Amino acid sequence: MASDQTSELEQIDEANEIRRRERGNWVVNAPDPPGALQELISSVKEVVFPHRKSTSEQTKPRRVAMSMLHGLFPILRWGRNYRLSMFKNDFLAGLTLASLSIPQSIGYANLAKLDPQYGLYTSVVPPLIYAVMGSSRDIAIGPVAVVSMLLSSMIQTLQDPATDPVAYRNLVFTVTFFSGIFQALFGLFRLGFLIDFLSHAAVVGFMGGAAIVIGLQQLKGLLGITHFTTKTDVVSVLHSVFTSIHHPWNPLNFVLGCSFFIFLLFARFIGRKNKKMFWFPAIAPLVSVIISTLIVYLTKADKHGVNIVKHIKGGLDPISISDLQFKTPHLGQLAKIGLITAIIALTEAIAVGRSFASIKGYHLDGNKEMVAMGFMNIAGSFTSCYVATGSFSRTAVNFSAGCETVISNIVMAITVLLSLELFTRLLYYTPMAILASIILSALPGLINIHEAYHIWKIDKLDFLACIGAFFGVLFASIEIGLLAAVSISFGKIVLNSIRPGIEEVGRIPRTDIYGDINQYPMAIKSPGILSVRINSSFFCFANANFIRQRIMRWVTETDEEEEEEEEGEIKENRKERIQVVILDMSCVTNVDTAGIIALEELHKQMLLHETELIVASPRWEVMHKLKLSKFLDKIGRGRVFLTVAEAVAARMSIEYVKDNV
Repeated sequence: MASDQTSELEQIDEANEIRRRERGNWVVNAPDPPGALQELISSVKEVVFPHRKSTSEQTKPRRVAMSMLHGLFPILRWGRNYRLSMFKNDFLAGLTLASLSIPQSIGYANLAKLDPQYGLYTSVVPPLIYAVMGSSRDIAIGPVAVVSMLLSSMIQTLQDPATDPVAYRNLVFTVTFFSGIFQALFGLFRLGFLIDFLSHAAVVGFMGGAAIVIGLQQLKGLLGITHFTTKTDVVSVLHSVFTSIHHPWNPLNFVLGCSFFIFLLFARFIGRKNKKMFWFPAIAPLVSVIISTLIVYLTKADKHGVNIVKHIKGGLDPISISDLQFKTPHLGQLAKIGLITAIIALTEAIAVGRSFASIKGYHLDGNKEMVAMGFMNIAGSFTSCYVATGSFSRTAVNFSAGCETVISNIVMAITVLLSLELFTRLLYYTPMAILASIILSALPGLINIHEAYHIWKIDKLDFLACIGAFFGVLFASIEIGLLAAVSISFGKIVLNSIRPGIEEVGRIPRTDIYGDINQYPMAIKSPGILSVRINSSFFCFANANFIRQRIMRWVTETDEEEEEEEEGEIKENRKERIQVVILDMSCVTNVDTAGIIALEELHKQMLLHETELIVASPRWEVMHKLKLSKFLDKIGRGRVFLTVAEAVAARMSIEYVKDNV
């Protein structure tokens, strides 16, 4: 009877062992992963041909063409279900948006050191292009403060806008073209991870520093100062303000600007207190422009020292393809500025778009957004526009006004175009102080002290990136602030890469799950088996030696402790000698040659200690490289398992057989 039970147990163990080997073969004999070229082609297809169906349907030219058109122009998909009731909401939202966009666009053009009409042009063509190519329903497209200041601060080092405004303007158009090219390439080749190097913490610090610098620069318009610095750091700006006392300036500019600045802040306060009054802060800038223009016109204040906008060129956006400068000696620097501007603009737009998409419960495709932003800025560079992106303040107004789709952007663009055709002459007497007050009133939304404190509580290294960007922009320049933020963020990645988490894991009671024994003190360790999990996505030159040394230290320390215990005849709490090391590589997505060499050295050192090396849960790319390097042949293909639980069960069953034999 006992022999029959033993025979049944042996048969069960044998069947389990066969199944474990079969699952191990699934891991070892997996097909080769796609190459780099295949992945690149696949990435482009995912952007251009979304929602692909069966293979037979893909072969039909008409379906392929329709799939491509739907991928590039989402309006073709949702436009078929568009209703008149939706248009009513979009129409009202578009008009509300235009009332805010017109004065802001003029102010931001002034911030970018361009004539006022170029800000209005940027609120016409880019929103129209985005409306047919973008996937966000709420985002409002146009010029923004941070990008405007970024362009003026970087391009004026190549060309002074005061001495040759036409040459400066042409360089701005060229940068806009490069910015659009980079944005489109990011989307087509799915390179959005490049934007992630500018982390959320870095963006918070950068925006806060930029908002303060922009605010200080508006003192020029608010005080009517004629002699002002072209630098953007806070020390230079404050020095320029204090030294301007010795130069002529008119207090009427300050009185007019401050009066309407208080009015704009009051309107903002009313809008926050009462959500139904969202339209009040939205139309407040336009009301300020109209009233202040009337005051200056009726009182002839321009003759008493009040600085005014003067002539604004109206009409359709003029074609500017011939103005792009591709033969300039500064082409490399223009491309660099275009890359930086592209990343900043995309970071702001995608953050804004995703915020409102999450509120309404729909998905925003980041790669499609990049393609849409790229093409709209390329088209904008051909039609006298500078870099456009999604604005948080205008998007919030668009959302509050009840927009249904991006048709509100089309309504806004048409309204701005009509204003260019009909009303630009009426803006001749608009005081510059009002434009400064409008920009100042929009800046508080860029300074997020609560979020900075939240970052400090969660991650101190993230906070370091935040304040690095903040102080870099504030006391050095835009470029230094960005460089500081990216350097600190990249340093954090490198630090985590060269010192990855390597944890000993044990089985959680009543499960087959293996967890960190420090996190789960109740986890059960198998005698003679060391199960180690590598918590790094890349097993590479930066961390390979550290991982190898850490694992070998565990093995050698256990052996040394065992020898000391035997010499001292200490039998209590004696540690079991490690016979097997199981590497849980479920977190490792890739490995390089240095990582493979480290594994080979680890295997050789373990052989000297009579310890067996086993690999569990290797990912696809890792498994492929282990086969190419012949590492599997060195340790034996039977030492690769689907999970840590199966690897432990296999070794325990072998030990059981040995003990019984």
